[in-house]
Amino acid sequence: MLPASARMRRGAEFTDTVRRGSRGTSRAVTVHLAAQSAAQSGAGGPRVGLVVARAVGPAVVRNRVRRRLRHLLRDRLTALPAGSTLVVRAHPAAAGASSRLLAADLDQALRRVGKAGA
Repeated sequence: MLPASARMRRGAEFTDTVRRGSRGTSRAVTVHLAAQSAAQSGAGGPRVGLVVARAVGPAVVRNRVRRRLRHLLRDRLTALPAGSTLVVRAHPAAAGASSRLLAADLDQALRRVGKAGA
């Protein structure tokens, strides 16, 4: 489970991150990473938001994908820049992916967004 301080909850935060951030994709997920803005200068650690649309599957499947992604992101929070925001959008392929494959796809997307930001 992600700590409460590391979760994004406002729609404006999601929109701002998707618009300003660098994008990295893989088969199962797309990630948008935005550096800290001047308005968030007092913010501490990175914040993460998840988007799991109905295209992924019924509610039970979407919730399972969301839980699995939260679990994977918990271990990757320390690798994200301080004060940054990250939005992870699950694709329909995430529903049928094994945990190992989902982790590999998430890592691949994060590497791609890291190269784009460098």
